[in-house]
Amino acid sequence: MVRWPLRPTKRRIWSHVSRMATAPTLYPGSIDPLASFEFVGLVADVPMTIVARRSFPPNTLKELVDYTTKQGNKVSYAHAGAGTASHICGMLFASETGAQPVAVPYKGTGPAMIDLLGEQVDFMCDQTTNTTNQIQSGEIKVYAVTAPTRIPALPNVPPVKEAGLAKMELAIWHGIYAPRGTRPEVTQRLTSALQASLADSAVLERFRQLSALPVPAESATPDALKAKLAAEIGRWKRVLQSEAIK
Repeated sequence: MVRWPLRPTKRRIWSHVSRMATAPTLYPGSIDPLASFEFVGLVADVPMTIVARRSFPPNTLKELVDYTTKQGNKVSYAHAGAGTASHICGMLFASETGAQPVAVPYKGTGPAMIDLLGEQVDFMCDQTTNTTNQIQSGEIKVYAVTAPTRIPALPNVPPVKEAGLAKMELAIWHGIYAPRGTRPEVTQRLTSALQASLADSAVLERFRQLSALPVPAESATPDALKAKLAAEIGRWKRVLQSEAIK
């Protein structure tokens, strides 16, 4: 996982929205992701889930909105730190609903999930790759996915737009990068290997189990990843600056 601020290394880097796209705004003066890496390709999109401790009173997303709006700072919201996808998801929830739950930052969603399971915090957003097992086992409540439609692994969980929160649609997109100066033929070999992996039935089945959506071959390219990163940097700059978050 990329830690910011950083220096490019000789290893390949796998990263996503909460690192590459938010770093220029969160860490002024740090490296420019668009100029500091070579691009291999996009890998997959992973939607977020809005989940809560098992005994939390609301049972639907509408009830969650009503409850958090009325209870204000009596409700706690866990996230993985400023600018992470779980934090951004919470910001979008607050912006869309007017609710003002108390934000509780953690050093990653793993510790946050432990406290959610232990009922030390009320609710959080986290990607399906981290929450699907706990949702299916009934260890936590789930209100919605931030995908445009229902997803195969969680067919009974509605998308946020069904509750009128379409602006909360959010996917964690993953990409692979190489250090700046990597020879083009090496980058091309990595891209070819990525595309071959995304055509492998075992890989596709594992993505399906995790509710991850692998990209089509035309998106698993350097140009597609660079264009996606540029667009997302602009998108999250507007969000983070509007909340004065650094």
